[in-house]
Amino acid sequence: MGLIDRIDTICLHVSDVKRASEWYEEILGFQTSFNGDGYCVLDVGEGGIPLTLEKGDMQINGNQPFPIFFSEHIDQLYTFLAEKGVSVGELQSDGVNRFFDFLDSDGNRLQVCCWK
Repeated sequence: MGLIDRIDTICLHVSDVKRASEWYEEILGFQTSFNGDGYCVLDVGEGGIPLTLEKGDMQINGNQPFPIFFSEHIDQLYTFLAEKGVSVGELQSDGVNRFFDFLDSDGNRLQVCCWK
């Protein structure tokens, strides 16, 4: 048994917490569960790991860690995000997973995958 029990949250830096949380609520349907000083915590679907948006320096580059969300409705989600004007990459398949990248309102890389 290790000393770490679980991942508590995934944190993304954003330029404006209120604006970013509104984007995640409106576009992805996440729910705010807590607002703190300079950050907010969002519940993500039925998963147990929330997403924390924290005001911080934006250092967007291809080597940053990024969250990967799971959706059984990946085709519908892809179409929905594209129709909302979200910057989405190509829907891809590696033979096991189907996935695509997209950007939040601050340009943070996010990904959605689906596997069965």
